[in-house]
Amino acid sequence: MIFIKNVLNLFKNWSYYLWQFIKLGFKSKHEIKMENMALRSQLSLYIHHYEKKQLPTPRPDQAFRQLWVLISKTSSIWRSVLKVVTPKTVIGWHRSAFKIYWKRKSQKPGRPRLSNEWIYEIKKMSKDNSLYSPEKIHEQFSLKGYTDVPAPNTIAKYLPETRKNPTKKQLETWKTFMSNHMDDTWAMDFLTVPTIKFEILYVFVIIHHKTRKIIHFGVTKNPNTAWVKQHLRDATPYSKAPKYLMHDNDPVFRSKEIKDFLYFSGIQPKATSFRSPWQNPYAERVNGILRRELFDHLIPLNENHLHNKLYEYVHNYYNSHRTHQGINSNTPIPTPTHLPVNINQAKLKATPVLNGLYHTYERVA
Repeated sequence: MIFIKNVLNLFKNWSYYLWQFIKLGFKSKHEIKMENMALRSQLSLYIHHYEKKQLPTPRPDQAFRQLWVLISKTSSIWRSVLKVVTPKTVIGWHRSAFKIYWKRKSQKPGRPRLSNEWIYEIKKMSKDNSLYSPEKIHEQFSLKGYTDVPAPNTIAKYLPETRKNPTKKQLETWKTFMSNHMDDTWAMDFLTVPTIKFEILYVFVIIHHKTRKIIHFGVTKNPNTAWVKQHLRDATPYSKAPKYLMHDNDPVFRSKEIKDFLYFSGIQPKATSFRSPWQNPYAERVNGILRRELFDHLIPLNENHLHNKLYEYVHNYYNSHRTHQGINSNTPIPTPTHLPVNINQAKLKATPVLNGLYHTYERVA
C-alpha cells in the first residue's frame, strides 16, 4: 500500500509540472515575462526568510528531483536560476538515482552467502581453536564427512581476524622498491562513471610515478583485453615504455593476452596483492582526483562527451597547470621558470578551462 501511495503521489506531482509546462504554450511572451518576474519576486522573498532562519528547510520531492536532473541536461543556464538547492545537490540526486537503478538491475556479485548453520559452525570452530587457519577448518569439516564443505577462501570471509594489516616490514619493502624505481614505473587502473542514461563508462588511466603525469587515458563501455592492448600500444610508441607497470588484480590486467603483450614489449608487470590498494597509491590517488575535480561536477551524456571533457581536463589543466605536493608543488609537465617581480610589475591572465570550472594563469607584463 505504501508503494502504491508513493507512485500515485509521484504521478500527481509530475502531472502538475507537466500541466504547468503545457500552459506556457498558450501564453504570450509578455505574459510569460510578467509571470517569471512575479514568481522570482516570491522566490526571493522565500529565500530571504529562509536565510534568516524564519522558515524550515525545503524538502524537494522525488518528482522535483527528477525534473531538475532533466533541466540540468537540457538548459545551459540551470546553475544561475537554481536557488533552492546547490548545483552539487542536483548532481548528487543523479548519482543516487543511478545507484538505485543499478542496484535493482544488477544481481548480487560473487558466490551466494553460506547458510546460517555453516557460518555458526565455522565461527564456533575458529573460537574454540584460535590458531586454526581457514585451511585447517576446511580439513576438519572434510574429515568428519560433511558434504559441500566451503572452500578455505570462503571460510576466510567469515573470519575477519585472519585479515591482517600489512606489517611494517612489508610497507618498508614495498616503499623501498617504489622509491628506487620511481622514474621507470607507470601504473594503470580503471574507474567507472555513470551517464545520464544510467550506463557505465570505464575510464582507463596510465600515470607516471615520478612526475604524476597522466601518460594516457581512454573511455569505453566494454573494457576487454583487445581494447586495453590497443591503448597500451598507443601509450608506448617508438619503444617509449617503462620498465615496470603496476596494476591491481582486474581480470583484464591479469589475462594471458595482456601479460604476453607486456612481455614482448619489455615491460615487467607488477600486480598488487589482493585487497591492497595501498600498493598502487599513485593510480588510486589520480582516480580520486578525477572523481573530485571532474566527474563529480558533470553528468556525461555519452562516451564521446566524457572523453572530450577528460581530454580538456588532462591536457589543458592537470598535466600542465595543476600543482602536486608530492613533487614539491610543481606540475607534471614542468612550467617555465619566471624571474621574481613585484605584484605591481606583472599581472596574471586567466584562461577558463571546462567552461570556467578551473582557470589557468599566464604572467603578462
